[in-house]
Amino acid sequence: MADVARVAGVSSQTVSRVSNGYAGVTEETRRQVLDAMRELGYRPNSAARALKRGEFRTLGVITFSLASTGNVRTLEAIANSAAAEGYAVTLLPVAVPTQDEVRGAFTRLEELAVDAVIVIMEVHLLDAATINLPPYVQVVVADSDAGERYTVVDTDQAGGTRTAVQHLLGLGHETVWHLAGPEDSYAAQRRTDAWRDTLTKAGRPVPPLVSGDWSAESGYRAGLELAERDDCTAVFAANDQMALGLLRALHERGRRVPEDVSVIGFDDIPEASSFLPPLTTLHQDFAEVGRLCVRAVLRKMRHDGPAHGTTLVPTRLVVRESTAPPPGR
Repeated sequence: MADVARVAGVSSQTVSRVSNGYAGVTEETRRQVLDAMRELGYRPNSAARALKRGEFRTLGVITFSLASTGNVRTLEAIANSAAAEGYAVTLLPVAVPTQDEVRGAFTRLEELAVDAVIVIMEVHLLDAATINLPPYVQVVVADSDAGERYTVVDTDQAGGTRTAVQHLLGLGHETVWHLAGPEDSYAAQRRTDAWRDTLTKAGRPVPPLVSGDWSAESGYRAGLELAERDDCTAVFAANDQMALGLLRALHERGRRVPEDVSVIGFDDIPEASSFLPPLTTLHQDFAEVGRLCVRAVLRKMRHDGPAHGTTLVPTRLVVRESTAPPPGR
């Protein structure tokens, strides 16, 4: 730093202000310092600056899967929100969701020098008390049912599902079939429970559950089964990818959408408006989930946020062309 100051003709304090991005330096002086840095091959030591500040400006993210649309979009939102706050993100996927694997992930993130951790945990672990997160790390959890023990940010799974089912019942359908996500998914279970509860409270019959694994292929297989049922006039798919496979199966079996069967999804992926027909679905605000996760973990780092509790991000019904009144209405 002293060499840079000598070449640039400024004080070491000015070099420090430029390298740390502080204001109060004229543009001409900033250019002089940057030119001197390039000439001398000087790069600020981020580790030393982190130790001096007491923070690394990096958030760790642990996730068990990048296969689902929800996880990928949540991760993208977290990264964008962290960058807007001046933080980098270190991602650590965990192949097997066990206590030892999660503990090991926290240890590795500690070695990589992160300030706090966001966990995207979509399986039944926290809510089943299978995993306990380290008490010495500031943690925020996305997509789980553990608000009594941790700070959680999640989409309003139940509220979105009620909106979907009520939309179809409001069109005149006697009941709504459900193409559910995998059993180990918290989001899928929340949506299944809300679907069943909404039908029961409306005094409508609850059809047998049909399950998939979030993929379009599983939606297609389930769709072949549902297409054979004349009493199936409306289906709520737990995500848009399974709805896509369902639409294909119904088309192949000669069941028209929405004239014979109405289909509604959940997620509002960018391609949903290009499905045939364009898909009615529940929009998830992943950008808001990511923003709230980052805000919550930064507040916990500054010790001005709640130690636990759940924040729900509302969904929004997007009506397109895949839902309509049942045949004969």
